[in-house]
Amino acid sequence: MLINEGTEVEGKKPHFYHSRFSIAPMLDWTDRHCRYFHRLMTKDTLLYTEMVTTGAIIHGKGDFLAYNEEEHPVALQLGGSNPADLATCAKLAQERGYDEVNLNVGCPSDRVQNGRFGACLMAEPQLVADCVSAMRDVVDIPVTVKTRIGIDDQDSYEFLTDFVSTVSEKAGCEQLTIHARKAWLSGLSPKENREIPPLDYPRAYQLKKDFPHLVIALNGGIKTLEDSLEHLNHLDGVMVGREAYQSPYLLAQVDNIIFGKDTPIKKRSEIVEEMYPYIERQLSQGAYLGHITRHMLGLFQNMPGARQWRRYISENAHKPGSGIEVLEAALAKIPKELNV
Repeated sequence: MLINEGTEVEGKKPHFYHSRFSIAPMLDWTDRHCRYFHRLMTKDTLLYTEMVTTGAIIHGKGDFLAYNEEEHPVALQLGGSNPADLATCAKLAQERGYDEVNLNVGCPSDRVQNGRFGACLMAEPQLVADCVSAMRDVVDIPVTVKTRIGIDDQDSYEFLTDFVSTVSEKAGCEQLTIHARKAWLSGLSPKENREIPPLDYPRAYQLKKDFPHLVIALNGGIKTLEDSLEHLNHLDGVMVGREAYQSPYLLAQVDNIIFGKDTPIKKRSEIVEEMYPYIERQLSQGAYLGHITRHMLGLFQNMPGARQWRRYISENAHKPGSGIEVLEAALAKIPKELNV
């Protein structure tokens, strides 16, 4: 469960300590293998699952709540708009040991809109409040919201503050993560919605000034720990997305730089070798090597041998019977004199 260490966020509850730095929920990316890999580099970062719909959890045949115990602190992100269904899923999440439940009010994809969840819910703040309230009524863990700064032509600061006021005051939501772009619900793909609408960090900063009692974290366009520290001068937390996935080694310094810890920074080669027991365990349970190693391809980003590392894994991890020998051979492509 969440560790009650460090200082509270501006006097807030200790479980918000880990929200100071988190990795965004990313569909098809932040699965349990990815989260295990990331956890080897940072103990304090809050990790999020991919978005899981209430329908999948309640009616699906698979176990959509599975995770590794080593992942804590870990939050489940839910997609849905039926308060009763969300309450059911939140209760299951708490029973399974998740540290937080987060409601997705930011995804703009057509599929998500057709299911009446994601960013389109910004237009229905009372419904979002009802959803949050229903979940908070049945769990003790935090229920948080991840949202945008606006949708379509509803992008005024007043629209955003009305949304935040409703969700916080009527439902008791204490933390929101703000993706500092608005979302276009039609005309742009999800990828374009992450790139084309301009970032508006000052709007997120102002939101914290106007709602000082809330924990406000920032998402969108954050690429370095230096960027993160600058944003933390104005806000309670930062959420890094694709940069943490594509250049994962930046996570190795998070506990020191962001959380002020004095812990040894692991070498990249050590992280690879620490993955071996996990990989062997997962393979024995029927996992495919490529499903795990795809998350590790960026570990040597911008270093000599990085291309050879990626290529060898990509060309060999999918072969039947592949095991850790693939990673051992790929690691040998990195010049030893680098000592990394």
